[in-house]
Amino acid sequence: MPDAKTSYAFKKRTMPIELKIDTRHARINILEQDGTKYKVDIDGRVYNLDLQKVESDTYSILLNGQSINMEMIQGDTLNHYKVNTISNYYEIEVIDAATRYRNASKSSSDSAENTISTPMPGKIVKIPVKEGDTVEKGQTVIIVSAMKMESEYKSSVDGVVKHVHVKEGDAVEGHQPLIEIE
Repeated sequence: MPDAKTSYAFKKRTMPIELKIDTRHARINILEQDGTKYKVDIDGRVYNLDLQKVESDTYSILLNGQSINMEMIQGDTLNHYKVNTISNYYEIEVIDAATRYRNASKSSSDSAENTISTPMPGKIVKIPVKEGDTVEKGQTVIIVSAMKMESEYKSSVDGVVKHVHVKEGDAVEGHQPLIEIE
């Protein structure tokens, strides 16, 4: 694992870092950095910390005068970490732009209302279904181009296409309803 100065999670940034810590989300801004000393804003509260690398995956953190030792192990992917302290275990995911897009795409295509929408502005490339068509769970119902990538949105249920709100070539806004399935 990289040292604290080059680690993805600890690199000084001008943009906030979003973390998913188990089920909690936190927004972190690094306000100041001087070597291993950091002044950070976590969800609107300011903390001073000193982050020292002890061993390969082990860190000692002095947080507002309280000492915390932790083991931080790279997870299955670049943005995932497993963190152990003396009394707790955490799964941490760094939420970057690609992760936000992937999660929004997944939730929009699996929505409980059976309404397909895109998480960001884009252009409708293809609509392989029409109103009244029977669709199966997992079947592609619309293809949208956003940020130079084409994304296929699939039906989350077996059902019938109730309404198609757009046509091929349309420019769409983020979270705009595209197709409803019942």
